[in-house]
Amino acid sequence: MTADENRGVYYEEAARQPPHDPLNLCIFATVAVLTWLIGPWAVAGFAVLGFVGYWRAWRKGLRRSNCWLRDTRLVLLYLAALGAVGIFAAVRT
Repeated sequence: MTADENRGVYYEEAARQPPHDPLNLCIFATVAVLTWLIGPWAVAGFAVLGFVGYWRAWRKGLRRSNCWLRDTRLVLLYLAALGAVGIFAAVRT
């Protein structure tokens, strides 16, 4: 029996799956760099962008999010507060 014949179904299935792509880590790093370069305006901009996205999703029926806060209303409140702090800090500097 050759080595290929001895591999079995389990190993062939595992070999077909592509490796995990850690895209979120690249996104987080990009957001961190933009925030570092642009400062509070980036925080306010990302908060507003997130708020608009969650608002639209909430209006379409999303009530539980994959976000750590889980409840969409809490996520909206968090993003609104973050946007307000970002705008306050940007105007103040």
